[in-house]
Order: sequence, then C-alpha cells, then structure tokens
Amino acid sequence: MGDNLMPKIKTPAKYDNESISSLKGADRVRLRPAVIFGSDGLEGCQHSFFEILSNSIDEAREGFGSKIIITRYQDNSIEVEDFGRGVPVDYNKNEQRYNWELVYCELYAGGKYNNLSGENYEYSLGLNGLGACATQYSSEYMDVTVYRDNTKYSLHFEKGENIGGLKKENYDGKRTGTITRWRPDREVFTDIAIPLEYYLDVLKKQAVVNAGLKFILKNQVGSTFETYEFIYENGIIDYVNELASEEPLTPVKFFEAERRGRDRADKPEYKVKMQVAFCFSNKLSICEYYHNSSWLEHGGSPDKAVKSAFVSSIDSYIKSVNKYTKNESKITFQDVADSLVLVTNSFSTQTSYENQTKKAINNKFIQEAMTEFLKHQLEVYFIENKADADKIADQVLINKRSRESAEKARINIKKKLSGNIDISNRVQKFVDCRSKDPSKRELYIVEGDSALGSCKLGRDAEFQAIIPVRGKILNCLKADYDKIFKNDIITDLIKVLGCGVEIKTKSNKEFDFFDLSQLRYNKVIICTDADVDGFQIRTLILTMLYRLVPSLITNGYVYIAESPLYEIIIKGKSYFAYNDREKAEILDKHKGEKITVNRSKGLGENDPDMMWLTTMNPETRRLIKVLPDDVKKTEYMFDLLLGDNLQGRKDHIAENGFKFLELADIS
Repeated sequence: MGDNLMPKIKTPAKYDNESISSLKGADRVRLRPAVIFGSDGLEGCQHSFFEILSNSIDEAREGFGSKIIITRYQDNSIEVEDFGRGVPVDYNKNEQRYNWELVYCELYAGGKYNNLSGENYEYSLGLNGLGACATQYSSEYMDVTVYRDNTKYSLHFEKGENIGGLKKENYDGKRTGTITRWRPDREVFTDIAIPLEYYLDVLKKQAVVNAGLKFILKNQVGSTFETYEFIYENGIIDYVNELASEEPLTPVKFFEAERRGRDRADKPEYKVKMQVAFCFSNKLSICEYYHNSSWLEHGGSPDKAVKSAFVSSIDSYIKSVNKYTKNESKITFQDVADSLVLVTNSFSTQTSYENQTKKAINNKFIQEAMTEFLKHQLEVYFIENKADADKIADQVLINKRSRESAEKARINIKKKLSGNIDISNRVQKFVDCRSKDPSKRELYIVEGDSALGSCKLGRDAEFQAIIPVRGKILNCLKADYDKIFKNDIITDLIKVLGCGVEIKTKSNKEFDFFDLSQLRYNKVIICTDADVDGFQIRTLILTMLYRLVPSLITNGYVYIAESPLYEIIIKGKSYFAYNDREKAEILDKHKGEKITVNRSKGLGENDPDMMWLTTMNPETRRLIKVLPDDVKKTEYMFDLLLGDNLQGRKDHIAENGFKFLELADIS
C-alpha cells in the first residue's frame, strides 16, 4: 500500500522584539553600498574613488601640495598620492582613540566639521566624514601610507577590517602627504572596471576648478605606464577660452565675489565665494556648474541663479533698445543657453548637497546671492560694452525666432504624422484597416450610416478603410473657406486623408500644409447609391476634392465605385447589370429561362456578400478612375454646374436638359 503523502505546511517565520537587527562595522557599507555611493554598480565604484581624491584636493586647496598623482592599474586597483600634510593617524587624546580608527573605520568622523569657525578646510569637498571610511569598507584591500611628523605610518585593511594595526617608522625625508592604494571589492560592487575615460574626465574637471593644481594620471598598459597631465593656471578662465577657441561672439568675461548670509533666520551665517566665466558663441553651447570642486551634474542653486539672472538681464536690455517686434514673446533661458559658454565655480563653508553623491546643491542663500550678483554684473557689462550687448541680444533673438519656427514646423509635422496614431478614435464613425502600407490601403467614402454597416461587414479589413458621409455635404464651390473648415464632414475627411489641403487661408489653422507623400491611401473610392441623390452626393464629394486637394485627382488617386442597377436571378444564380444595355444582353442570352429581375437596392440594403462581390472585391468590382483629361474643361464644368454662374447654368439646362428628362426627378 502506497504512502499517504500530505502537503508540507510552511511554518510562519517568527517576528518579535528579537527580529530587529542593525548593521555594524563594515557591513553598513558592504551590504548597502548604494546608500553611501548612490549605486552598487560602476557609478558607485567611481564615486568611491572620488571620495579619496576629494580628500587630497581639499588638502591642496588649503595650500598644502601642488600636485596629485593618480595611478590606474591593470588589476583595477587604484592609487592616489598627494603631497599635503598627511592624514593624522596617531593617538587622539580628545577622542581617546587612534585617529586612523576614526578616519578609516568610523562613519561620520573627520576633520571638516568646524569649517564655519575657519579652523580647517574652509571650502571643502568632504563634509560628512564618510568618504575615506566608506571607501575602505567597500574595498577588497586598502594600503595607506602617511608621511608626517618625521614619521612614516602604514596601515593595511582587508574587506573592511584592519590587519596588523598601525606601523610606524622614523622618516628623515622632507616630503609629507598620503598615499592610498586599494582595489574595490567585487563582492560590494557589480562592476569595478572603471574606464580610463572616467579618470580623464574627472581629473580635467578638477584641474579646471582648482587653478594651478596639477593632476597626473598614470595608466598601466602592460609593463609601462601612459601619463596624462591636467593643469589650468587660471582655472575656469582658461577653460572657457579653450572651449570657445574658434572665434567666440564675445570675449570671455570673469566675475568674482564673496558674500555672507544664511539660508534661514535661525541658521548660522556662512561664507560663499563665487566665480563665473562666460562668453557667447554661435557655434557652441555649454553650461557647467561646480561647487567646492564637485561637478554639479544636476545643477541646483547655481543653475537656477544663472537662468534667472541671464534671462532677466538680457530681456531687460532687449526691451531697452526696442529689439522685440510688436507682440513678440519674451526670451527663455533655452534661447540664451543655445549660444552661452559658461562655467561657474562656487565655494561655501556650509553646503546642502541633495545627497552624498553631491550632484546638486540646494542652498537658498547661494541661489539668492549668485542671482543678485550676476544681475548686477551683467547690467554693468551691458552698459560698458554696448557692442557686445547688441551682439548678445541679436544672437539670443535669432535663437528664439529659430526655436519658434522649428517648433511650428515640428507641430505641423506632428499634425501630418499624428493621423497615423489612433485616428479612428478622433474621427466619428471612421473604420480603419489593419495595414499601415499606403501603397496597399484603400479608403471608401460611402453614403450614410446604413452603407457603412454593409461595407464594414463586406470589406477586406486588411486594407480597406471606410468613412461615411452623413447627408449632403457642403457645395465647396459656392461656400467660403470659413464655412468649409467649420464643416465636420469635410474636416473629418481631410483628417483621414492625412495629406492636408492645397489652400492657404486664415480659416484653415489645422490643415495649413499639403504633402502628397503623407496621403495614407493608394485609392480614394467614392461609393454612393445608383440614384439621383447618390449622383449628387458623389458630385459634391468630387467638388470638395477638386477644390481642396486637386492633386489627388490629377495624380490618379480618386475612383468611383460603380453600383449595379439590376440584380438578375437565373436558376438561383445572380447576375449584375450596371446599365440597361447590360441588362438587355443578359436577358437576351437567357431567353426562355425563368428570370427574376430586381432593381438594385441602396448600398445600405445589400447584404455583405453582395457588397463584397459587386463593390469591394478587387477581382470583380468596377472602378472608374477620375482623370481630368482637359483641366480647363473640367474647371469650366465644375464652375458651371456647381459654382456661382447662375445664368450660365440656366442656359446650359435650357440647351441640354431634354437629354436627361428620363433621369430628372420632376414628379
């Protein structure tokens, strides 16, 4: 007898007071690197390098060391060497611990918390006491060598843990500084292969905003090292000159100032140093923002200040010299930025970064101080340099008007193309087909909703679309454009065609373009009843096409679907006659047989199979291509029969009316 197996019931996990735990030591970074570095991928690994680099930059900015050497090894390890004072790593009486423990093993510990009092690092990249420790925690190994106080200090870490404590040797040399070599840990980051391009980009940016500081990059290739050097003696001035080297529109201007203030009344006062270098160019557009040497990828306060100040100042100048045309809209920052080459380099003793990745700052006072400062400087610049001001104003207006023209063109193109997107939802009772190939698609213009139903059921939905004409449409030869473009039947049909119209008028705001290549159909087929009303509706549709899109007729896109006049049933089989002559031929051919002759019904009364067989099947239908062989004659007949020439129409009827008495509805 087989075992009686019962499904195993999962025991719920216990969740009580002992379920709560905290990460300790290196695990605070190793298990959650994205919290500190913004990512556990390559971007986070890159940021861990920048944390070590920024400590060396802060030392150099304080006046200790004039160069920093960065080495990129083939095994993805990194070395940063500076010539500053050297990280204090010996015993700290105040904290009663060794400083190396605080710097490399303790988050939120460092020497940059008292910058408001001017003790150390007045303007520093590092603020939070996280960088060196977080990078050490996230490394596979880290070796730190410090030269200071006539001593060489050595530290070794592996996966966040110190191995061997602090080692000290006497050192008689003159150099001071810190050498840090480490390899990011693959257990922490998903990718540690920082590309050469990243180092080149970061070091160039840091050279730009740290005037006179030399960055040397050594890149290991096999057994040799490629060397790159970056130094800008005049900082952002040299950089903007380099960017705009090809004949800038205006010379490079440099503004610099210091301000003191606070973000809120109850917050401490702090100091801000602002540097701005810019010029205008009709070939280049670059805006870069830096704060305490960190590149602000997302801008923040400096970006907002630049936008506000430049738009306000240039707009005021344009108004003062009457360069705006009547009713012209105001310039935007996009119009300014299209020709602006600008770099800002700001420093503050108190900085509110959006997060540890330092890609934007949000200090309210920095924004306000920089805005006021730039507005004043630009006002003075425009007064003292009218020729430059005129060039700037003219170029910004060119950018603005070009943008507006491009936007108008974009909207027109969007109108042309938007018909391809869900037009069936925007045109009442329009039934689209599946195919998107204009060379295969056909549009049936049918008479009324009843014909729509029959055609919809009888068509090939792959390539045949249908739009009904509700009632008799407007006579487009007698109506003015204002009435034409307010007529829903006509505007719906134009939307469906997709090519616009060939007339220019203020009444036509939605379809003020024509592009035959945007026509969505290879055949436009007019399908109406074979009676007087049907003929009139057909004529009015042709008139509309002739007046608004005559190229459809002249290029052979317009067809008339012939509807049979008679259905002749012989031995259960249906024959269709499209005129009396064909009817007579069929009857003569089947003399002596039982024959039933039915006058053809309206399209809406036909069953789907008959619609397909007589009107829609490409193999059996009869289409008449509308071709105006004699354009002048066609124009004359349209105008005579449907235009404003009333006396000419009376004369024509008097001369030719007798030929059509049997068709006339005069009962």
